[in-house]
Amino acid sequence: EQRAASLAATLACRPDDGSVWIFGYGSLMWNPALEYRESCTGTLPGWHRAFCLRLTAGRGSATQPGRMLAFKEGGRTTGVAYRLPDDTLEEELTLLWKREMITGCYLPTWCKLDLDDGRTVNALVFIMDPRHPLFEADTSAQVIAPLIARASGPLGTNAQYLFSLDQELRKLGMYDACLDDLVGKVRHLLGESSQPGLA
Repeated sequence: EQRAASLAATLACRPDDGSVWIFGYGSLMWNPALEYRESCTGTLPGWHRAFCLRLTAGRGSATQPGRMLAFKEGGRTTGVAYRLPDDTLEEELTLLWKREMITGCYLPTWCKLDLDDGRTVNALVFIMDPRHPLFEADTSAQVIAPLIARASGPLGTNAQYLFSLDQELRKLGMYDACLDDLVGKVRHLLGESSQPGLA
């Protein structure tokens, strides 16, 4: 199976024999669905949050696509890192691969992560593949805010995801200027919308 091969290849590139950390920058922050031994906030240099993944399922549809969070190069990102248990590592990663690699649009990448307690660890980060057909280069708030405001699917609205992300970052004391602007624009659009279930 393709996912199993991807996981095996990722583990083969493991940079050291230390514990495996996973970096959550989106829904993994408030819904990790992982068994972990430790969690710690941290900063990933070299990447920033961007709604650059065209969303056609879950909280969007083919006819009314939304945008899902991923990474683009440049800047830095704050989030939550989880240290996985060594004894059930492959089981936990298999579950994570099922969740994150369903569309095949992410590249699992080992990155240096600066934890807020002063440690630097190697962490697995799911980075958007810019060659994937669902990659969208234009992530300006004026372009994506209307898409996020309108999109919905079986898992709920695209806006709900955005607001959950904003709420979690605020709870953790993290600030993301680009996200702040986007949230404001989406809230403004929903305030003018008469569509049921979106306000």
